[in-house]
Amino acid sequence: MDTCQLDVNNAFLQGSLDEDIYLAQPPGFIDRDRPTYVCKLYKVLYGLKQAHRAWYNELRRFLLKSGFVNSLSDTSLFILNRDGVCIYLLVYIDDIIISGDSSKAVQHYIDLLARRFSIRDLGPRSFFLGVEVTRTSGGLLLTQRRYISDILSRHSMADAKPVPTPLASTSDLRLHSDITLDDPSEYRQVLDNLQYLLFTHPDIAYVVNKLSQYMHRPTSDNWQALKRVLRYLGDTRSHGIFLSRSSPLTLHAFSDTDWRGDRDDFTSTRAHIVYLGHNPDSWSSKKQRFAAKSSIRKRNTNLFQPRLPRFNG
Repeated sequence: MDTCQLDVNNAFLQGSLDEDIYLAQPPGFIDRDRPTYVCKLYKVLYGLKQAHRAWYNELRRFLLKSGFVNSLSDTSLFILNRDGVCIYLLVYIDDIIISGDSSKAVQHYIDLLARRFSIRDLGPRSFFLGVEVTRTSGGLLLTQRRYISDILSRHSMADAKPVPTPLASTSDLRLHSDITLDDPSEYRQVLDNLQYLLFTHPDIAYVVNKLSQYMHRPTSDNWQALKRVLRYLGDTRSHGIFLSRSSPLTLHAFSDTDWRGDRDDFTSTRAHIVYLGHNPDSWSSKKQRFAAKSSIRKRNTNLFQPRLPRFNG
């Protein structure tokens, strides 16, 4: 399946307005005979709150007219299935990925887009929104090595000693376990960065979810646990998600819970990962809303972070 990446030049300037918007005459271009007049906009300008929506609607109208169907589950995804050819087009603001099972058909629709909009064909996809794509004979490897390196450098952890797991098996994080940080801004910034890293690192989903629960009042223990995650990432930055070229269309999943793992409110954290064939499709780690209550005593298996599959390229 061929995959190409496109970049739209001046995307917001190509959107049409569906409402009346007026603009004061800009300095240096004021009509001396009509200085009190205003300009009526027919095209979107950068900075307008309608800019994103107008550009998306313009592209959407064109794609629907060209035979694509807008996905109901993801409005940024468009699908064309015609004459035995299937093409997927994914748009993120002014970046577009187009993929299909026919090189000729993909190029045909790239040419259609180029005739309607000003675009640049960046060729085969290799880097998209911080995700690096490496092609192999067996499929695609998705990693975020550059993104991880930037995080580690920004927080002076590039040369930190590596650790084998993102969270120590004996860790007992608590809300009031130690001294509260005077300035929690760096703690929150690191966690914000790690949220985006979950696209290719499901192995840190549990610990990121756990540490995010203390963002309002992080302690020094929480900060040390977060730094351990960074040390783990420094040794696994080349790990990612591998999408196999040949994979059976069988759906299976794994799930687990830490059974009252939160020592502050006795709630549980549950996690799951779903595979389509050999390829991981979705994963999540989420704290339950209510305390666990049962007449059956359960053993705390604690299978989350050390034993979740690690996807190695």
